[in-house]
Amino acid sequence: MTTSNLSFTVRIARDGAELREACVLRAQAYGRHLPGLAQALAEPDTIDRSRATVVMVCRDKASGALVGTARLQRNAGQPLPIEASLELPATLAAQPRAEITRLAIVAGADPLVRPLLVKACYLAAVASQTRWLVIGARSPGLVRIYRGLGFNDLLGAGRQVPLAHAGSLPHSVLAFDVVTAERRWREDRHPLYGLMVETWHPDLQLLAESEPEPEQEPELTAESAWPRLRQAA
Repeated sequence: MTTSNLSFTVRIARDGAELREACVLRAQAYGRHLPGLAQALAEPDTIDRSRATVVMVCRDKASGALVGTARLQRNAGQPLPIEASLELPATLAAQPRAEITRLAIVAGADPLVRPLLVKACYLAAVASQTRWLVIGARSPGLVRIYRGLGFNDLLGAGRQVPLAHAGSLPHSVLAFDVVTAERRWREDRHPLYGLMVETWHPDLQLLAESEPEPEQEPELTAESAWPRLRQAA
């Protein structure tokens, strides 16, 4: 495994202030195409604060500015937002699944921001035993990008459906099989195999690192370890 440093960091939003920063970035990105939704996107919603949701943020090291964000919502006991607009195939609907939404990237950002946001969502899906990732894409260009990342069309090439939670605009719907991804990338000699699997990015941290105790390290028991994982984000 190789090590590669990035020009930005990737992590889960840690507090309300960072979550609000992500919302401002969303509002700026989506407001260009959906001006009616810009104000609503500028503040965290109930999905952002759900225990089944994580919000990824990319922060430029040089400027400290947020340059990208994505939201990953699992179907914890309820359908995904996208399922209000279409019926997923039975193979997906019967499995643990998550939807990537509110993906926004600053114009001119490092080209690795998008694939690293997807890698962060992939790693979070693996950690939470999620089988499928689902995403909607409006433009043919975005569809090509997500196909290149390993997503497949659910509706057939070129077919779109209006998504109620995305301004009722027509979207292609794509899915990604988390469990078979590593094998498929390897067998297909996919150009992203090295980035997604064989490269360690120290700047991608989904778990917070705890500060050591100044005097002595307390005994780690099952009861004391679990809260640390819960508080990692």
